[in-house]
Amino acid sequence: MPLHDAFSPLSPQGNEPLYRQLYERVRGAIAASTLGPGDRVPSARALAKELGVARGTVELAYSLLVSEGYLLARGQAGTVVNPELQPILPPAAPPTDTPQPSGLEQDVLWRPSHLLPFQMGVPALDAFPRKTWARLGARYARGMSLADLDYPPPHGLPALRSAIASYLQVARGIDCGAHQVFVTAGWRSSLQFVAHALLRPGERAWVEDPGYPPARQILKQFGLQTVPVAVDEEGLDVARGVALARDARVAVVTPAHQSPLSMTLSLPRRQALLDWAAASGSWVVEDDYDGEYRYVSRPLPALASLDRHGRVLYTGTFSKVLFPGIRLAYLVVPQAQVATFERVGRMLFAATTPAMTQAIVADFMAEGHFARHIQRMRRLYSERRALTAAALARGLGGCARVEPSPGGMHLLLRLPGEGSDLPVAERLLAHGVAGQPLSPWWASEHRGSGLLVSFTNCAMASQAEQLGVLIRQSL
Repeated sequence: MPLHDAFSPLSPQGNEPLYRQLYERVRGAIAASTLGPGDRVPSARALAKELGVARGTVELAYSLLVSEGYLLARGQAGTVVNPELQPILPPAAPPTDTPQPSGLEQDVLWRPSHLLPFQMGVPALDAFPRKTWARLGARYARGMSLADLDYPPPHGLPALRSAIASYLQVARGIDCGAHQVFVTAGWRSSLQFVAHALLRPGERAWVEDPGYPPARQILKQFGLQTVPVAVDEEGLDVARGVALARDARVAVVTPAHQSPLSMTLSLPRRQALLDWAAASGSWVVEDDYDGEYRYVSRPLPALASLDRHGRVLYTGTFSKVLFPGIRLAYLVVPQAQVATFERVGRMLFAATTPAMTQAIVADFMAEGHFARHIQRMRRLYSERRALTAAALARGLGGCARVEPSPGGMHLLLRLPGEGSDLPVAERLLAHGVAGQPLSPWWASEHRGSGLLVSFTNCAMASQAEQLGVLIRQSL
């Protein structure tokens, strides 16, 4: 591929969205060695002007290429082809009329380079108690000793592990001790921790369908065979999972609010899942990413609170309840597995999160700020959820349906027509709005169209109504 072809005008009438066309061209140029390791690519602003497209279209294509390791963003120094890419580049595939993305590429969820309205996974940053946080941080800095300058303990600060265990006992009904809590650098790190400690390449894993794409991605990277298991109004269809792969070694589930459809795993299904795990000697990874936020009743106890056989590994994150930039999460393991995780943690996950961050969170929890913050956010999100849903419905004018959900941090808009969500999401991005298409969340051939929009970090009903109008105009 000649270099100028990679950045030649795109086809608005093509079968693929504009960002996907650009993505394929740049990737093809790298595979063909037209763009070599270390070569600089045009800035998003300059390329958008040259191609006559929105800057967000170029940023989306570049972000996908960065996430897959083809490009490397160097801030003010620009974006370059990954200098370390040459040894791992796959051979260039023969040209085809229809690009065939791999399953791994389909699992990648894109995030914009800067915060956009309705962006998924972002809590109410405007309501975060920054003054309290700053005060705790300043107090820690003033009282630092020489010991605080050393690496933190490999499994997390004792004060934070104790605070997390105490909170989970009260708020999520989990009977655990501080020694069962392992502090990690995020949910992905927690799942990788589980894979290193308990799973082996070639084993099979249940994943929800639709379900969180990074879960499939991480499991595949560890050589596991993912088995998509359908969800319905009661959550994961356990009987279907048993029929497909009774011998699966692990099931990764979101019981509180299924990601992304938001239904709750019913009590009979919870018991069936635990019975399967106990009978087969398998593991269940409970991703409780936003279990605190339920609006039709009190938050339900965690799945781990029902576990009597030590088969559930519970994962939680501070990114959704405090702020994403904190990059702090935790994993609670069964008593019998503590020694295994301590050994693996010392080898692979030692000191992954700064001690200062852990110490501030520990104080934030111990002094009651965390529990009060959760309570305030639950009330605030309930209000924003109702306002956003009503405003969206007005703007949509009946062309799409806003699905009700018992809790969570986002709304699901069902769109007419299969595959319509990708071009709609791209048009929203061109207008500076983040709407996550539902299609990439499916692992099977069934790909219902929809948009996932967050209501937590957007306080203006007028914005939601304008979003509805823009979606209606895009269909």
